[in-house]
Amino acid sequence: MILDSTEEVSDYIEDCEVCCKPIELFFKFSGDNLVRFDAKVMEGI
Repeated sequence: MILDSTEEVSDYIEDCEVCCKPIELFFKFSGDNLVRFDAKVMEGI
């Protein structure tokens, strides 16, 4: 997975590369530094 540091904050859904289940991703950058990353499986989809 490649995160785009030009987007300071991003929240989106992407399919897992292994099991194909949808995962909600959230990340936050400060400059070029990743300061927060969360990923959770979307249940019931």
